[in-house]
Amino acid sequence: MNNLLVLSPEVAAAQGTGCPIVALESTIITHGMPYPQNLETARAVEAEVRASGAVPATIAVMAGRIHIGLDNGALDALARSPDAMKLSRADLAVCLARAATGATTVAATMIAARLAGISVFATGGIGGVHRGAEHSFDISADLRELAETQVTVVAAGAKAILDLPKTLEVLETLGVPVIAFGQDALPAFWSRDSGLRAPLRMDSAAEIAAAHKMRAALGLPGGQLVANPIAREDEIARAEISPLIERALTEAAAAGIGAKAVTPFLLARLFELTEGRSLTANIALVRANARLAAAIACEIVRQT
Repeated sequence: MNNLLVLSPEVAAAQGTGCPIVALESTIITHGMPYPQNLETARAVEAEVRASGAVPATIAVMAGRIHIGLDNGALDALARSPDAMKLSRADLAVCLARAATGATTVAATMIAARLAGISVFATGGIGGVHRGAEHSFDISADLRELAETQVTVVAAGAKAILDLPKTLEVLETLGVPVIAFGQDALPAFWSRDSGLRAPLRMDSAAEIAAAHKMRAALGLPGGQLVANPIAREDEIARAEISPLIERALTEAAAAGIGAKAVTPFLLARLFELTEGRSLTANIALVRANARLAAAIACEIVRQT
């Protein structure tokens, strides 16, 4: 397995000295934002991790190997790549076998992080149960991965374009701890409050790190989902964003857009409908998640 992983010098040095590391996904670079904001955001998120005392490990597949940590040249190449595969559990092995380029979703990043011995992962929002899933059965592999792979994932909740009540129910069924950070309400990506109460609440990185370590001591499979609300000054309130999401969903259905193409379409359409505010909020929440993930990773190391 080691020959499939390529650790950047920074990540390799961190592992050698026991420094905390935070995994970062790469689909936000290839499928989540336009160029050059995607590259600027990737570098800014890595800088947030470093400033918070941890080492960033952006993960992607290149030339048949999983890269754990990307240098500036690799980040730039990925940000400009129009044909990178969007990788989840189902297609990760195929991309590697074909020696293709692929960007990792939440599920694939969790798999790669576990292989590399990284315990904490920061992202924007997880995938979940799509609206109308009772007819389409469209449910993200992210949920099953959270139930199987021992990585603590810090996100701003599930993406608000999803069916959040059903997403929460599936996570409960799968036994995934859903922890709201610093509040009782479950956040909804661009908004601090989804209208749903989170099953669990924790108010410190130390407490979250202790729960991560306790799950490992109990031999429980799967990870934790830490739902970190976007800062109040950066949010788009639920009452404002919800009608725009409904409009974008209607347009996607009318155009016959489905499967993996849905999320990129909706994010692009909401960028237009909010006159760019959705992207500004997205960048802010990803940076905040990176800071919290770094604090949790530092606590895990401290408590070891």
